[in-house]
Amino acid sequence: MNAVRKLRDSIRARYLKVDTATVADVLDVLGHPDQGLAPGFAPYPSDAGRMGGFAYTIVGKMQRYAGTGDPRKMRAVDGVGRGELAVWSGEGKGVCFFGELIALGMKRRGCAGALVDGGIRDIEWIKRQRFPVYARYRTPVQSIGRWKVTAWQVPVDIPGATRKRVRVRPGDFILADADGVIAIPARVALKVLVEAERLTAREVRIRRELDRGATLKEMLKKYGHV
Repeated sequence: MNAVRKLRDSIRARYLKVDTATVADVLDVLGHPDQGLAPGFAPYPSDAGRMGGFAYTIVGKMQRYAGTGDPRKMRAVDGVGRGELAVWSGEGKGVCFFGELIALGMKRRGCAGALVDGGIRDIEWIKRQRFPVYARYRTPVQSIGRWKVTAWQVPVDIPGATRKRVRVRPGDFILADADGVIAIPARVALKVLVEAERLTAREVRIRRELDRGATLKEMLKKYGHV
């Protein structure tokens, strides 16, 4: 178990050193061209920065119900673990899926952040917790009585950039930065990472040579497409 955890921690740390744009280029070459998520996903707070982790999926739906809470949501949140990233799906309409207290609870379990196909609130308080979130919108309206969790750790469909939906499965890797969010299928995550690291190192060399006076034409001749 420790060996598996160390490997996952290493993969996550390495992914946090590459850009989503580079990963997207690698996925194109490997035949996975539609893994980018919809451009409507934005960081909350705006300076949340880079985010990455293994998908822990939670799905729900807009549904009126009586009561003061959603016990299934609490059970789902309790299952998230170290290095995982909570992927909330269910197309919320005007309501938030979670706020500060749930975010704090997930962080204490080692959760690496949240991707929310819906709304978020308590943004200033979440900022203080240094818990990164990318969501479709912000809203002060709670989900209690309006939206409820129906399942977790199942495949979910998230709005995509180049296709209507992107399938995200538990254990896929989610990476987000200033350019947006991308989902890397678990079966190719390590292969994508190794190639992304190679391209990142090449880009560092190109920037260094440009800074020293090389021309873009020379770089294209030397390195090909950049």
